[in-house]
Amino acid sequence: MFITVMFGAGCRELVNLWCSPVTLTTHLRQRGRVPPDATIALLAEDGHLVSLDKDLEKGPSTGSTLLQERGTYILVQIINGEGGAPTRYESLLENLDDRCPELAKELRRLSGLPPMGNSWRRCTGTRHGHQEQGPPSKPQRLGSRLSRTH
Repeated sequence: MFITVMFGAGCRELVNLWCSPVTLTTHLRQRGRVPPDATIALLAEDGHLVSLDKDLEKGPSTGSTLLQERGTYILVQIINGEGGAPTRYESLLENLDDRCPELAKELRRLSGLPPMGNSWRRCTGTRHGHQEQGPPSKPQRLGSRLSRTH
């Protein structure tokens, strides 16, 4: 069982779900270059948000029951508001507005921000016509892989 996590400048990381929540979170922090004290979550293609620090720690011994097998997720940093400020959800995938406007809109909604522009394009699957770049040990680039529908 595995999932694909997207972050950075179009990087994709294949992650095995049959590991402890601590191992999963630590691995994603390292690969996504997220500070160790930051709260992270995964945003599914359907807009469902799974907080890796809270949901996995209180739940199962592996990440397999909260995350959909073979699903694609976007790495998100949760920034808790201070002094009455709302919690913000920041995509760690660059250009989320261009790649998946519906998911960018969902993050703005979760953060209590107004929607931006027209989000009529849909984030679609990435399996068709993809090209791998770089050696298999490095994260794959996503730039030309996400197709856009009009």
